[in-house]
Order: sequence, then structure tokens, then C-alpha cells
Amino acid sequence: MLVNEKMYQTVWIEGSSVFMIQQNLLPFQFEIYECKTYFDTCLAITDMTIRGAGAIGAAAGYAMAQAFLQFRDDDERAVRVREARQDIEHTRPTARNLFYAVERVYHAGLISPESAVVESQKVAQKDASDSKIIGELGSGLFNKKANILTHCNAGWLAFVDYGTALAPIYLAAKQGKEVFVYVDETRPRNQGGKLTAWELHNNNIPHVIIPDNSAATLMAQGKIDLVIVGADRIAANGDVANKIGTLGRAILANEYNIPFYVAAPTSTIDINCPTGKEIPIEERNPDEVLYQWGIDSNGNPIQVRICSPGSEALNLAFDVTPAKYITGIITEKGIVKAHHQSIKTIMD
Repeated sequence: MLVNEKMYQTVWIEGSSVFMIQQNLLPFQFEIYECKTYFDTCLAITDMTIRGAGAIGAAAGYAMAQAFLQFRDDDERAVRVREARQDIEHTRPTARNLFYAVERVYHAGLISPESAVVESQKVAQKDASDSKIIGELGSGLFNKKANILTHCNAGWLAFVDYGTALAPIYLAAKQGKEVFVYVDETRPRNQGGKLTAWELHNNNIPHVIIPDNSAATLMAQGKIDLVIVGADRIAANGDVANKIGTLGRAILANEYNIPFYVAAPTSTIDINCPTGKEIPIEERNPDEVLYQWGIDSNGNPIQVRICSPGSEALNLAFDVTPAKYITGIITEKGIVKAHHQSIKTIMD
């Protein structure tokens, strides 16, 4: 993506350091964050310096490569690397792409640390190329004029490049189609209002940020033609884990006969997870609900409490949308039904 007249990917490795866009500062500041050790990269994944299924996967793969480099000369290298793998896998338990990347890089690293680095780069580049294909396939779902609702951020920032849910929008716009995007703010971290809106603005895509609770009204008024979301894990039967609030959007779309698509690479599909009931749901710090941060009138970062003092909060990061509410899953291997037989055809 072009930012300040320079092309960037979301995350990359140079030497033994991993570099990434500091997403916690967006949309107010654009900075590159350096992770010098695998543990630094783990912390960046945990505190959401980097977030989004594909970007998390790429960062986790790079972290695994860093561990092999870091413990190259350690007498207990095998033990240290296994411990590092556990640390990486514990950062974001819902994200399937993370486990996929770590598995690939770990086995490559058993050959040599250099092999781990090469494999981590292959994982990242496949993420980018898969996202572009998803965009090309998904753009065919749009008419010449389309009003689209999206939830959270499944754009370029959530992957190495292009994204999933936003990739069809970017490609459709390049094809000359008139696309307008309704961007859910996506509480409590506001990934839609902060990140998706920032991306769309940078790409000159017409859009408006909406409160999460207004989606039903817009659908009832006939203002939404299509819903596209990303995914953090897809079960073998087509159930989808994604940002909290996705399930509500799917139920509403079903009520108003609006197509509801999930865009995700096959690396997000967990063929060993039978249904959504087996997907672990991450519970994050309640302070993300109780507090919000932004900038003051002087442009300085500021955090304020927005909820009743003394009250507690429950902060579930994801929910699971049953396959029955999903019109189709857009993957790099084609658009398939959210059904175990259809999914099996692209995973064999």
C-alpha cells in the first residue's frame, strides 16, 4: 500500500529484526516498529501493535524464525526453540493463520535457521498473493454500483498486503465500479473507525463510519447491498470465528435477504476443527471496553474512561457465526459454500 508516497507491506523481516506498522498509533500517527527478538514480536502480537489474521500469521512466522536465529548457538537450542514456539502460539489463541505459519517455519527451522527465515518469507508472500486473488474473485460479486457493509478491519493492515474483505473493494474500484462502504466502528477497539476508514481514505474509496448499532436500520432501509467480513478461523463445517459483532451482522443480513460473504485464505481454515464450538474465543483486557484513547486538541495521545467508575466489563474478542448464515466463503481457490463438503474440495 502507498503511504506518504512509499510502498509498504504490513510486516517484514530484515536480518534478525522484524519490522511492522505500529497499528496502535493509527490513524493519528504512522510509525514503523522494530522487534529485535522473538519475544518482542510476541509482545507486539499480544498488545495488537500488529493485528489481523494474515498479519498475525506472518508476524508469528517471523517470530519463529527469530527464535531459531536467536538460539543458534545455545547449548539447549532445541528446548529454547520449543519454548519459543509455545510462547508464540499463546499470543492470540483464536487466530488459525498464526498456528499455520508457526508450524511451517518450525519444521523448516529444524533444517537450519536460514531455512526458517526463507520459509517465513514464503508464508508472508503467499499471504499477499492469496489476498490479491481473493480481491479479484470477490470483485466479481459487485454490480456496477454497490453499497457494502464491512465489520472490523480485514484490509491491507490485517494482512501482508491487499487484505481479504477490503481486497474486492479495492479491485472493484480499479475496475471502475462505484463502491460505497459503510464502515462499522467496531467497538471496543474501533478497528473499523480507525483502521478500515484510514485505509479507505488513503485509497480514495467513498465511505462513512457508522455506529455499530445502526447496521440494522441501514439494512431495513435498503441501503446495504452486500456484507463482507474477514475471518480469524473457519471450522471444517463452515462456521466462522471473527471479530465480536460479526454474528449479529450475519443474523441481520439473513433477516433482510442480504448476501453475507466471508473473505479468507485457505490458511484460515482449520480442517481439524469440526465446528465453531471447538474454536477457542479469546477474552481480552476489560480496560479496552472501559477506556478509549484518541488525541486531544493539541494532537497529543490521551486515554479517558468512558464507563461508570466501579463497573466491570466483559471483553470477548470474537464470536462464531454458524455456517447457515453465510452465503459463501471467498478464498484464493474460489468461492465456496460454507459447508464441509465444499470446503473439503479446496483443502484436498
